[in-house]
Amino acid sequence: MPDRIADRARAVLSCRWLRWALCLGLPTVAAVQHLLLEHFRGPRFIDGLPYTHFNNFMIFRWSFLHLAQGADLYASFPADHFDYFKYSPTFAAAMAPFALLPVGVGLLLWNLLNGAVLLAALERLPGLSPRTRGLMALFLAPELLTSSQNAQCNLLIAGLLLLAFCRFEQGRVGWAALALVAVFDIKLFGAVAGLAFLLYPRKPRFVLMGALWLLALGVVPLLFVSVSRLEALYRSWAALLQADHSAVIGVSVMGWLKTWFGLEPSKLGVVAVGAALALAPLFKRAASQDAAFRRLYFASLLIWMIIFNHRAESATFIIAMTGVALWFFPLEHHTRWELALAVVALVFTSLSPTDVFPAWAREHLVRPYVLQTVPCVAVWGLITIRLLRWPMTARPIAAQ
Repeated sequence: MPDRIADRARAVLSCRWLRWALCLGLPTVAAVQHLLLEHFRGPRFIDGLPYTHFNNFMIFRWSFLHLAQGADLYASFPADHFDYFKYSPTFAAAMAPFALLPVGVGLLLWNLLNGAVLLAALERLPGLSPRTRGLMALFLAPELLTSSQNAQCNLLIAGLLLLAFCRFEQGRVGWAALALVAVFDIKLFGAVAGLAFLLYPRKPRFVLMGALWLLALGVVPLLFVSVSRLEALYRSWAALLQADHSAVIGVSVMGWLKTWFGLEPSKLGVVAVGAALALAPLFKRAASQDAAFRRLYFASLLIWMIIFNHRAESATFIIAMTGVALWFFPLEHHTRWELALAVVALVFTSLSPTDVFPAWAREHLVRPYVLQTVPCVAVWGLITIRLLRWPMTARPIAAQ
């Protein structure tokens, strides 16, 4: 009987429908949940003004409408949504299909797009068995649901970054460049993953295609605004990003150092140390011929861009946890420490901000001690050590 149950579990994990159900079903559930909340509870009030329960999507939706109206995307629009739009004019233009549809339909399709991109990336990851892909999808399910409930774009970013890795591995550096430029147009920190191109051949082609894609996507808003207006929008975006670099330290390495050890080093200094450690494995040129090394390095970049981001927040950890999954699940064998660390990451990074943890634990333990960040810091540190000691610590990946 136990063997039969185990065989059935392996069969379920290997089924494509499980990955589809998680990556498309959970975003659908989140969208329906939002619409039901809106219908039965009405708007939520912030500073006395009514807002929807999916404010992030409304920010994205209104960004296109404001673009088409010729307004400054980076001004405050309290009558339309709470908080500021902080993404590129290109991203605002790309929201046209969702903005022109009824709000409920647009929200559903937006969530589905986010999940579909991650699904496409999981299906294309090289060298993995269907069971491993199923385990990765299951591991990412809590973060997938959380991101969808926030109607955020971080799930989309995680999927695009994984797609870039897949294209690198396939030798299609032009498409990898497109995925990375698309991420850059959403959130600038995604450009960190571009360091991976140094591990692959055809580097000049990647740089050239990256520049061409950056230019091509950068002028897309000209479909809706004049050249002078687009120049003004880019200046306004730059000013907003510069002002946004404030004293906030978020759930990052900086926040961990402050809350655990009372240390407040400069952000620039912490990032500089982290960058040096992130760049060091690139000097092991011979190791770049090893697919396992490249996968591990890309996983480290996904984690790095979150834990060293002073603006990191709970919703962004789908990206870091994608890196954790890319590190852990392709391994054919796991040590007890690796298994324990993966479980701790699942519990404290993915589940601790949710209702799985009691409210008092979230308020008095999780947030004050940035427990969401600590497992990812530990995983990143372990990966970095492995990369720097390669090939002594090379590990086989799971067979097909």
